[in-house]
Amino acid sequence: MRYNVVLGVLGSILWLLAGFMFIPLFVAIYYGEPVQTFGIPLAITVLVASIFSFFFKRRDEEWDLKEGFFIVAMGWLIAAVFYSFPYMLEGVPPINALFESMSGVTATGATALTEIESHTKSLLFWRSMTQWLGGMGIIMLFIAILPKLGIAGRQMFRAEVPGLQEEQLRPRIRETAKILWLVYIILSVVELTILLIAGLSFFDAITHTFTSISCSGFSPYSDSIAAFSDPLVEGIIMVFMFLGGANFALHYKTIYSDKKSLIKDQEFKFYLSIIVIGTLVLAYVLFRTEVYSLPDAFRYSSFHVISILTTTGYATVDFNIWPDSSRFILFILMFIGGCAGSTSGGLKVVRFLLLLKYTQKVLFKVIHPKAIVPIRFNNKTVPEDIIHSIVSFMIIYFLIFFASSTLLALMGMDFVTSLSASIATLGNVGPGLGLVGPMANFDAIPDPGKLILIANMWIGRLEVFTVIVLLTPAFWKR
Repeated sequence: MRYNVVLGVLGSILWLLAGFMFIPLFVAIYYGEPVQTFGIPLAITVLVASIFSFFFKRRDEEWDLKEGFFIVAMGWLIAAVFYSFPYMLEGVPPINALFESMSGVTATGATALTEIESHTKSLLFWRSMTQWLGGMGIIMLFIAILPKLGIAGRQMFRAEVPGLQEEQLRPRIRETAKILWLVYIILSVVELTILLIAGLSFFDAITHTFTSISCSGFSPYSDSIAAFSDPLVEGIIMVFMFLGGANFALHYKTIYSDKKSLIKDQEFKFYLSIIVIGTLVLAYVLFRTEVYSLPDAFRYSSFHVISILTTTGYATVDFNIWPDSSRFILFILMFIGGCAGSTSGGLKVVRFLLLLKYTQKVLFKVIHPKAIVPIRFNNKTVPEDIIHSIVSFMIIYFLIFFASSTLLALMGMDFVTSLSASIATLGNVGPGLGLVGPMANFDAIPDPGKLILIANMWIGRLEVFTVIVLLTPAFWKR
């Protein structure tokens, strides 16, 4: 590990992080709010970036895979740390501030703020904007705007988006990153425009655009989307949560080349099927248990199935008071997540789809042991090492889930709170059940528990391997 090279790159990332702090600073000036909330963190970030850049000058030489993993993992961590300073300056306790910041940059949406509306508009704007940045990826943006990354950029791309394969839209990874960010910005502008037409104020429209297309879920209101009580606003946000949960590379292809890219993709069709089936089952349960009339049952079930499956975490009602059967359906959806290449978290739909195909193959070979049965996805054969990687990912993911749930339970949290808080943070979902329900917050979790959940968000956003590999002895050997 060449630390001078690594620290030089982290210095460049700090310059990028500092640049974004100017935006909420201008918002604070516009609303006549204290500028030191962002002025002081901006100065600190610039100072540290200057030190790193001066003593550890970034070189144009290529980085190896280890350095790429380390830069990405540390890049997200330092973003959470430096972006937590504005919260502290508004009186939020340090652990809660770091929790809120990590939840923002990882696009999780779990909050530890107790009185959201009491904070300044500039901080609430910042809170939402960090989720928009984290939705597509801070490192992805770094790759898109920094020239001459070459193979190093590819290593960072693989570390931040370790899916089944790199969805390359252009031969150069920097061009791919730029295209994905372009699609992201276009969809954001479209949503912002529609929400303004629907009657929302500019502040409400932009903060909810930031946190719906990014599948994040922070709202400047304690009641989340229920604060509007408007079916039209709910419908608009549903559409863009759904789009945020789909593969952005397919969005690009649908817009610019093959109009049928989405509907031909097996993962997208499975994703859509889960939403339809989940909505029908949940609506039936809510209607059968006489919680809502049939129209309201469909209205609330469709919104919350999309919100939880895409790991956005918005709420239009307090689903924490629903019958256990309804809450269990949402709990299962927390594990799945959206599509690979989307802004959502979770295990990802494609992994579940390929595991089902693998299970089908195993059962077939029990009857026909000598048969050669390839697993195919979108008319391509999936290599065995990809399946092994998915199985390994699942094992590590569930081990982390069980470990963090157990530790929370040992701290005095009840069964439902422990399990749902663990998966809500590891899967970057946001709200859970029990004490961390949609109309509550994570302040009820003790500080040591919050640190565990902060680690969960960091690990989950970088899809486990990027962070866990840093804990292996082999990573640190030459």
